[in-house]
Amino acid sequence: MDTFAECSAINDLIYSGDEATARDRTITLLDNLRSKGEPYSPLVNSIIRSVGLYPYLDGDTCDWIDRYAIEAFSSDVGGQNRGVLHREQSRLLGKLLSGHDIAVSAPTSFGKSFVIDAFIATKSPATVMILVPTIALMDETRRRIQSKFGSRYKIITSSDQELSDRTIFIFPQERALGYIDKIESIDLLVVDEFYKAGRVGKFFDGERSSALIQAIVGLSSKCLQRYFLAPNVSELEGVGIFGGDIEFIKIDFNTVFLRKHDLHAQIGRDDGKRGEALIRILSTVGGKSLVYAGTYTNINKISLLINEKLPKLGEVLLSRFSEWLAINYSPTWELVSLARRGVGVHNGSLHRSLAQIQVMLFERTDGLNIIVSTSSIIEGVNTSAENVILWSNKSGVPKIDDFTYKNIIGRGGRMFRHFIGNIYILDRPPREEGRQLELGIPEEMLGTFDEAKTPIALTAEQTLKISAYREK
Repeated sequence: MDTFAECSAINDLIYSGDEATARDRTITLLDNLRSKGEPYSPLVNSIIRSVGLYPYLDGDTCDWIDRYAIEAFSSDVGGQNRGVLHREQSRLLGKLLSGHDIAVSAPTSFGKSFVIDAFIATKSPATVMILVPTIALMDETRRRIQSKFGSRYKIITSSDQELSDRTIFIFPQERALGYIDKIESIDLLVVDEFYKAGRVGKFFDGERSSALIQAIVGLSSKCLQRYFLAPNVSELEGVGIFGGDIEFIKIDFNTVFLRKHDLHAQIGRDDGKRGEALIRILSTVGGKSLVYAGTYTNINKISLLINEKLPKLGEVLLSRFSEWLAINYSPTWELVSLARRGVGVHNGSLHRSLAQIQVMLFERTDGLNIIVSTSSIIEGVNTSAENVILWSNKSGVPKIDDFTYKNIIGRGGRMFRHFIGNIYILDRPPREEGRQLELGIPEEMLGTFDEAKTPIALTAEQTLKISAYREK
């Protein structure tokens, strides 16, 4: 790739108004330069600045204008560290610092949580509540927040901890319900994966929706400001049920480029061809790989295939992990053999501690290289990889919809680690469709609300139903 010619082409795209394509090509250019070990020229830095990817600017080779951009978009992000925000992160932080309530839809690679850290470090709120969908994600968030703010705040993740003057609560929605009456006020309420409160296309998490709505409504009456986060939502309907004026911001700003390799047409329904393609990919690609299996049956099928076709690795850590599994679980368990090949398994039936161990090993260079998973890997863990392989288009019995598909492939690539996420599609992807999030108060929940105290927008019919519940 000729750097000057590519910069010229990107510049033309910027001036024609096609910034999204310009940003994708900029990211691809940066990946090419890194693969060749070449530094960024002042021209490349100028292009990076033009597409808003300020964290990628090279302070050693950029000119004074780009160095000014680095300084202007730098922020305290906790733990005595300063980080450079990209353009859209800075815009969101500015809105939060101005006191706005916002609901944000942005790609997985956007760095929405980074904005939370910058807000806490900059504004130093007394009380922050962060709602997450799963205990696994609670543990992951706690580790991040503890490392940055543990010396300044009391971090509370369980219901039996005493409150403090300066507190950051990190809870799944069910655990948060027990604190609604204990907390007098909250400076910032953060709801991660807030789409789980409603319906997006075919996606509806009935198990968590009611608890999440109840938690948001109860906490909204006590919070000064709200920051709701979700990926891949194109429209938002009904956010008024939570009261107040919440601005919905849809951001299509990616920090990595997803390169799709669509193989499903040549594979068809031939499982033999699908297996051959999988082994070929896993044997030749570098970096970490997530294999979306979709069902427990497919995990077993893929596990047998990998144990038969992929060699054992010589990493000491993997050998020790395999031995530990054999001792503490069973020497005949499939995962014992998989671990020696650098392969882990993630699904909803695993012990939580074992799932966490595998995710941590996946983050290490001498650990697991591959994780074969059901949808559990996208629902409760912030894990990404250089390669994402879609083995199946199902999630259990039903087929995945476009929303879930986007969440799966959105795990490809990671800012500062993998400029490009390689997406290998081995089964027919779902038809692209609108991803409108619809929020509403389920009728069975109306009896739990007090219409005089509930800070939500209720219809006349809902108010009458609440009164009827009270009379009963």
